[in-house]
Amino acid sequence: MPKKAKSISLVLGSGGARGHAHIGVIRAIEERGVEIRNIAGTSMGAVIGGIYAADKLDTYVDWANQLGKNDVVRLLDFSFTWTSIFKGERIIEVLRELIGDCRIEDLDRGFTAVATSLDDQREIWLTSGPLFRAIRASTAVPGVFAPVELNGMVLVDGGLVNPIPIAPTLTDSTDLTIAVNLSGVTEKYRPPAAKHEKAESTSDKGYREKISAFISSMMDDEESGETKPDAADLLVKSIDVMQGAIARLKLAAYTPDKVIDVPRDACSFFEFNRAEEMADLGYAKTTRALDDLGL
Repeated sequence: MPKKAKSISLVLGSGGARGHAHIGVIRAIEERGVEIRNIAGTSMGAVIGGIYAADKLDTYVDWANQLGKNDVVRLLDFSFTWTSIFKGERIIEVLRELIGDCRIEDLDRGFTAVATSLDDQREIWLTSGPLFRAIRASTAVPGVFAPVELNGMVLVDGGLVNPIPIAPTLTDSTDLTIAVNLSGVTEKYRPPAAKHEKAESTSDKGYREKISAFISSMMDDEESGETKPDAADLLVKSIDVMQGAIARLKLAAYTPDKVIDVPRDACSFFEFNRAEEMADLGYAKTTRALDDLGL
């Protein structure tokens, strides 16, 4: 390993709202003056990686840091079908309007979004075409968000087969490969004292209140209550368990220069209102990792 790396391939794993830790990872690497030349991401890793590759991460962060629980609810569009709980289109439209769409092949950095083809039962590397269409496919968690039809394939979340996509970076000519694993060992993580409480609107009535209660049930601390998880909660947590197991296999098969582990109990899947906190956690973890690498 070079003593002074000048370029990095960054692998950003899946893990729902914990993926906001990727923001802090990127910030810490940038502060060391090391170029992130190529990015491979699955699910939330594809979201953050793709937006960063489009040079719009600051715009996204300003928006994400203002999200409260009710804002998260507003971004979720119930599908009212048997295929999924949510459509998954509303959040993509909001991001497209916020960031502006572009094509992957036109980005200044190499970017690969990983999805899963249901028909072929294999991972698909999306390296061209509309950025947000690739992100939408990579984030289509089975049963939670509707699948995406793209290039004649039915695609779902890449984390189903590859939650930490190291393989797309194997042929990169960068000095180092750093992978971020969002399924790290539980650390009995407890959030720091809130800097401020986001004001939540109480004006929404009817079905939105029911949706809010539904999402809130999936945002609760796993160890805080005595209530039994419902079907949706079990689905999300089961996928989390599966992805953690696959991530360990991938890390055993491919050995990046450094793995940054974010504890899987840092936050629940839907706690996107904790973006700033997760970014701080990712920054702290990465700072220590870069120190170990001598960067």
